[in-house]
Amino acid sequence: MDELTEPLTQGNRRALSRAITLIESTRPDHRGRAVALLAELPQRQALRIGLSGTPGVGKSTFIEAFGKMLTAQGLKVAVLAVDPSSARSGGSILGDKTRMETLSRDPNAFIRPSPSRAELGGVARRTRETVRLCEAAGFDVVLIETVGVGQSETLVAEMSDLFILLLAPAGGDELQGVKRGIMEIADIILVNKADGDLRDTAMRTVADYAGALRLLRKRPYDPSGFPKALPVSAYTGDGLDKAWANMTHLADWRREHGHFDARRAEQARHWFLSELRAGLLARLDAPQVRARLREIGDAVARGDSDPDSAAAEMLDWLEATPAQRLQEA
Repeated sequence: MDELTEPLTQGNRRALSRAITLIESTRPDHRGRAVALLAELPQRQALRIGLSGTPGVGKSTFIEAFGKMLTAQGLKVAVLAVDPSSARSGGSILGDKTRMETLSRDPNAFIRPSPSRAELGGVARRTRETVRLCEAAGFDVVLIETVGVGQSETLVAEMSDLFILLLAPAGGDELQGVKRGIMEIADIILVNKADGDLRDTAMRTVADYAGALRLLRKRPYDPSGFPKALPVSAYTGDGLDKAWANMTHLADWRREHGHFDARRAEQARHWFLSELRAGLLARLDAPQVRARLREIGDAVARGDSDPDSAAAEMLDWLEATPAQRLQEA
């Protein structure tokens, strides 16, 4: 048994942080240990909530207010915040704990920012496995904050039980380009900043999106009235309790009707195939394969071969046995 297993399952924060670092490592020896650690962990279930939203909508402010409300009820909350990485330098700011200063000091909360490392889908490569670690550590709710809204940033729905879309008042225009992709998977739309002078605007936005949701095709795993749009204010706390009540109602209904476990099973199948594809791609990094790729790529660059034929040639080479490759050489 790995030395991290026992303290992790007992809720030790240091062990959880070390385990996440191990999971996120790209070293081959660390990867083997990480896979073994995940296999040893007990199967515990937390409510996984994915959260996305447009830039400036107040995701961090909402998560802090929402998280504080949950910890006040005696729940243990883990926040996995994915920070965008620079395409040029590869670096990330990882400032989410600074933006959630009050929640980060709460003994019933755990905040872990992770770099996206240019991964598509709005989440980091190992976010799903980090969720498993948090569940094993005894957290009741895991909040997964994506890097931001976008048509491709819907992968969080494949690792969460509920997907929440956070919008700003009168934010319809900035969501036009991604509306179909993101709204079709949203379980609840929360219009933030529904306070002060923006309250009336927020209520109109809620009405607009409630009407838009009614035009979408009815999903078999939703009870009557879902998906729905609700107003909230992370600043005043208004609407947070109602939003939580709707989340728990939706999750409980799906459990009672078998959709919750069925969804988890489909997600497990999705991540098996995803990990298999990633493993196959990683094998292209072997020295012998890189040399062959460079050789065929140079032929394409010189115009001696076209890209389609070259790709077919490379695939045939990969499928050949070592003895056949030696014979060809």
